[in-house]
Amino acid sequence: GDSIITVQLTEEDKVEDDVVFYLVFTGSTVQHCTSTRKINPGSLETISPGHDCCETVKVALCASREGHPVLVVAEDSFQFVQDEAYDAAQFLATCAGNQQALNFTRFLDRSRPPAADVDFLDEKVALAFRHLKLPAEWNVLGADQSLTENIPRETLMHFAVRLGLLRLTWFLLQQPGGRGALSIHNNEGATPVSLALERGYQKLHQLLTEEEAREPDSWSTLSHTVHSGDYSVKHHRGLDVYMLTAEA
Repeated sequence: GDSIITVQLTEEDKVEDDVVFYLVFTGSTVQHCTSTRKINPGSLETISPGHDCCETVKVALCASREGHPVLVVAEDSFQFVQDEAYDAAQFLATCAGNQQALNFTRFLDRSRPPAADVDFLDEKVALAFRHLKLPAEWNVLGADQSLTENIPRETLMHFAVRLGLLRLTWFLLQQPGGRGALSIHNNEGATPVSLALERGYQKLHQLLTEEEAREPDSWSTLSHTVHSGDYSVKHHRGLDVYMLTAEA
């Protein structure tokens, strides 16, 4: 989800300015309707929805004009694929509280990727995490809520801070157990806050310690979502397009 989609219109589809185009994506359990913006008379632009599973969906380009019935201009299939970012987000989500898995992730620290790759990884994994259907009981600290803060252990927050993943850290902070993870020491006695300080991640340290710290700039900060029952409406400020998602 959240990629830019460009639609090229054929000559016969280039119509008057008062015609509004939108895309309808129909999956097995969820349907999305996105508005579009005109780049020029022959091109439209919109944002792909974050879908609930990896599958091929039906997509229809529709045209609407006041006083006229809605017209289906074209239909095609659109595939949501499972990429590395999705795999990484799913793996990390299942790692919460699993000490063996979290200790394994520390191998990544020894082969630190270049800053540009870290930024790309951070953006992609944080977006994938946003689109995962996490269980209602999911917690950054894992399922075993009987563990106290005094028990040294590795957490997902340690992982995100160790690699300097600003956006993923922000996402985890908003989840259940996110704030509680900040005061947990690992086996070396480090908390996520002390790790950020020790590694010179000033922005990250600020994010963890300042009460009114703002979300780091990213593609996802350009969007705002409102949920209501089985529906949600998302506004992407960057392109000024709207998306309505409904559970079928």
